[in-house]
Amino acid sequence: MVNQQIIGDRSTVLSAEDLAMLRENLHEQRLFRQEQLDQITAAAATGAGEPPARQDAAQLEVTVKLAASARMVLSDVEAALERMAEGRYGSCHLCRRPISRDRLMIVPQARYCARCQQVREAGR
Repeated sequence: MVNQQIIGDRSTVLSAEDLAMLRENLHEQRLFRQEQLDQITAAAATGAGEPPARQDAAQLEVTVKLAASARMVLSDVEAALERMAEGRYGSCHLCRRPISRDRLMIVPQARYCARCQQVREAGR
């Protein structure tokens, strides 16, 4: 169920307008990341025929990391859209409490509430 059923703490309640705005934001992010990956792939394909001596290793490393980051964010965005479609959007994957509205407005693909996110990052 989406956070619309939560009584009390207004910072966790998502209105229908909030959900529509978040869904649109996620669709825009998905499109951006898909286009970004297409551009990275096209750029890599044009340089693939060059001799290795002419390729800049540092530039290649940056490109690989940029593509990996774009794939990771795209995966998170698609997972958030799936949670929305299934009615599970807005609940923390660890503690099952609602993710704050403010957090979702900033990071709409968030899987964890701020507290659980901090715990996860501290454990790395």
